[in-house]
Amino acid sequence: MISGKTIIVSLSCLWLLSACSVKESVQIKTQDISRQPTTIKSDGLPDKHLISTSFVPQAPEKVWDQPWQDACEEAALLTVDYYYRGVTTDIPTLLADYQKMFDFESTQSWTHDVTLTQMATISAKLLGYKTKIVEDPTIEDIKAYLAKDIPVIIPANGKILYTENKHFKSGGPWYHNLVILGYDDNKSQFTVHDVGTQFGAYFKYSYTTLMDSIHDFPDTGIKEEINDGQKQVLILLK
Repeated sequence: MISGKTIIVSLSCLWLLSACSVKESVQIKTQDISRQPTTIKSDGLPDKHLISTSFVPQAPEKVWDQPWQDACEEAALLTVDYYYRGVTTDIPTLLADYQKMFDFESTQSWTHDVTLTQMATISAKLLGYKTKIVEDPTIEDIKAYLAKDIPVIIPANGKILYTENKHFKSGGPWYHNLVILGYDDNKSQFTVHDVGTQFGAYFKYSYTTLMDSIHDFPDTGIKEEINDGQKQVLILLK
């Protein structure tokens, strides 16, 4: 005979399983605003769009010594590469992919801080992509790529990003890279994978802050002079 206590426990377990399933499905849905109704504006672009892809952490094992301290460039490139190839990966494979980039950079005698032009070289020679560097991009330029499901890699002044992203330590890095995945005109926000923090997946920055932050590594090689770096973004094309 099944006791009343057994019935109560069984019903509780079923309720917990149901609750967990609902929570998971809602969480997945909230990360994909591209499935929500959109309005096509006069410029021909939807008012919002989002590319959904894996988040690649800058420090996969949460170790922030070199080369991981300055591995945001490689993380941004792998984010786009994994998106185009439609793959997810485990930590050992991810570490191996990072190492291939580090090894290539070593053969070029580059420093840990890699410029956008050098990132384009990695993308072409190591990953096999065509590349395009867009100088002085506008919000509309970036949105046009995103609406075509083309992510946009930006070099940035992390001190400016810190004004809206307090997950950075020490006021944010002088030089940082991240990937823009989407936008929402209704909120005037870009959605990004900010590889530099564990809370960076689908992080949102205002149009103003993200555009102000865009600066390539300065020609002087001095991080603190980041605001003298060229305003430009990197596009990888299959």
